[in-house]
Amino acid sequence: MDGISRRLPIGAEVIKDQGVHFRLWADRHTKAEIVLEGGPGSFRAGRPISVEMKAEDRGYFSIFLPEAEDGTLYRIRLDRDELLLPDPASRFQPEGPHGPSRVVDPSHYAWADSDWRGIALPNQVIYEMHIGTFTREGTFRAAASELPELASQGITVIEMMPVADFPGRYGWGYDGVDLFAPTRLYGEPDDFRYFVDTAHSVGLGVILDVVFNHVGPDGNYLGSFSQSYFTARRKSQWGNTVNFDGPQAAAVREFFIANAGYWIDEFHLDGLRIDSVENIFDDSFEHILIPVTKRIREAAGKRRTLIIAENESQQVRFIKPYSKGGYGMDAVWNDDFHHSAMVVLSGHKEAYYTDYSGKPQEFISAAKRGFLYQGQYYTWQTAPRGTPTLGLPPAAFVTFIQNHDQIANSGYGRRAHQITSPGLLRAMTALMLLSPGTPMIFQGQEFAASTPFFYFSDLAPEISRRAQQDRLSFLAQFPSLAQIEMRERIADATAPETFERSKLDFRERMTNRDIYALHRDLLRLRREDPVFRAQGANGLDGAVLSDEAFLLRFFGEDGDDRLVSVNFGSDLDLSPAPEPLLAPPPDRRWKILWNSEDVLYGGLGTPIFHLEEKWKIPARSTIVLAPGMVNEYRNGR
Repeated sequence: MDGISRRLPIGAEVIKDQGVHFRLWADRHTKAEIVLEGGPGSFRAGRPISVEMKAEDRGYFSIFLPEAEDGTLYRIRLDRDELLLPDPASRFQPEGPHGPSRVVDPSHYAWADSDWRGIALPNQVIYEMHIGTFTREGTFRAAASELPELASQGITVIEMMPVADFPGRYGWGYDGVDLFAPTRLYGEPDDFRYFVDTAHSVGLGVILDVVFNHVGPDGNYLGSFSQSYFTARRKSQWGNTVNFDGPQAAAVREFFIANAGYWIDEFHLDGLRIDSVENIFDDSFEHILIPVTKRIREAAGKRRTLIIAENESQQVRFIKPYSKGGYGMDAVWNDDFHHSAMVVLSGHKEAYYTDYSGKPQEFISAAKRGFLYQGQYYTWQTAPRGTPTLGLPPAAFVTFIQNHDQIANSGYGRRAHQITSPGLLRAMTALMLLSPGTPMIFQGQEFAASTPFFYFSDLAPEISRRAQQDRLSFLAQFPSLAQIEMRERIADATAPETFERSKLDFRERMTNRDIYALHRDLLRLRREDPVFRAQGANGLDGAVLSDEAFLLRFFGEDGDDRLVSVNFGSDLDLSPAPEPLLAPPPDRRWKILWNSEDVLYGGLGTPIFHLEEKWKIPARSTIVLAPGMVNEYRNGR
């Protein structure tokens, strides 16, 4: 069947009302067969159908089978080997990575989001979600039922942890091995589509966390098709790296570029978050992330997209535009803000928190410049860290005080509110949600979930044991976690109860309604107040008031500024106050617009600022001031 128009370079694709076209890349192999072993059209005379594929140029094989259709189960045999393999580009693995692949017709799902226009970087509030623990059921459908509540809270974007299929009953998803197949653990492919469709119906965008720097160790059959998928020329913490620039790299690049577009095209996702981009090695003339980014934009058509990089080394080239030598992505995670925040909240300065003091100037600099390290020497890594951010918009830096890694790295899986005081938590939360960066909340953070979030993994026994040992070795960089008595208390990553304990309990939205209200009101202020909504577009400045207190001043139009007072320490009597940022606009007086110590949030109430004589800044608070003609002390709701 010549002239077939395919969506992807390899995999099984349904040709409407005609059959299924199969194509794969298996260089260094001379024969390939498709074995239909279950579902529609898979048996002939009581036996599974096995058909030899036709060889193409450059190591590709293909075949059109009219008897196959949506739901047909199949595997691949190479060089008449007895071992049957799943499709490297399988769209679904109903029995997991070691089982047969299933033909999926994406056109069966009736989308209802034709009016959805996608998402762009400004004014987003991200919510990191792990489908397996977000609800008790741990499915796409169950998670979809909670999306209206998230939207009403002020969330605008779901950042979903990886869903590419992986072995076992549970895991974080970063050991995915079937990069085109949403894991059967969370439901069918159409259940994922329903999740995205539902999100769009309530005004939420959805981006997916994808892993292009390695493939998991259990169930990874790519090497059986071609040894060129990976290279030993470079190593990462996961072993051999993906071959993006060596011999036969063209087909490998095509595979990953197609994968990026596939999620946008067939699942209507609004973009991707790309994991650990510093471990994506490519010395080609055009780094792989450039065509990946272009393919995402192309697949979205007229819909806007959001592409985020996780980049521990803080290299801004990933988010600079093509015209300035960058890769054209939109935003990058800002670990610096998190590390400074955790020093304040926990009081500890060990491991990768060593080079942060949690002092006011760090938060002023983060608000104004994104990264704190932009080329200075970083003692923890004994090398310079970061690159200059001049000219980049504040929204390009994703700020957070919790994420999946950092909660799990606490040893006990403890969340921020469990390692600090309520006042400090409220003050830091307000700072993060009102700062000009793009804020990200980890699931359950908005209601101070009591459930931990552990690292959990259910791979093959030997791999799981090695993963647990690797986890303990990683945590040993924290002296407090390296002690024998502490190591014995770190949750077993392979135990089912470790996974079960990490599931949220939504009843805590009511139990902890004060912190839930805090997040709701802050996100409303960020969304509705024109100065905060501008994300620093009109400029901002800051001033240190004491060793633990500081100001941020957001400049609005015609003097409609906002003054954010942050005090992580004890009550501060500021007299005299020779700091020009404290001065209100001409003929105006400051009034309190919002206060983290409001009793509605579990605080001690709104204090009276004696602004005419001196400033009295309450302990462990964030207070927002706006100019008014007279002093008004209210919360502004």
